Amino acid sequence: MSIAAHQERLMTVIRGPHLSEKSHLAAEKNQVVLKVRTDATKKEIRQAVELLFEVKVDGVQVVNVKGKTKRFQRSQGRRADWKKAYVKLAEGSSVEEFFGGE
Repeated sequence: MSIAAHQERLMTVIRGPHLSEKSHLAAEKNQVVLKVRTDATKKEIRQAVELLFEVKVDGVQVVNVKGKTKRFQRSQGRRADWKKAYVKLAEGSSVEEFFGGE
């Protein structure tokens, strides 16, 4: 894969922030919780965060989240599966300004 194609893929790895009570508690420990592509690896997630936010990453933990089964009257459906990444930032690094923090 060429360098340009690799950087283009890294730009699409992060889908957005995952905002929840647990992610706000993780923010106190200098972690960021992100929705990422289901085929993304830990190495790609680390590289994408360092490229997009210009911070140093200490570690990445990944969770595969199963989609819920939902019903509406007689029809039944299923939400899509997705992947969540807990990214631990190095001391002094912050991405608060990108997510509307202070």
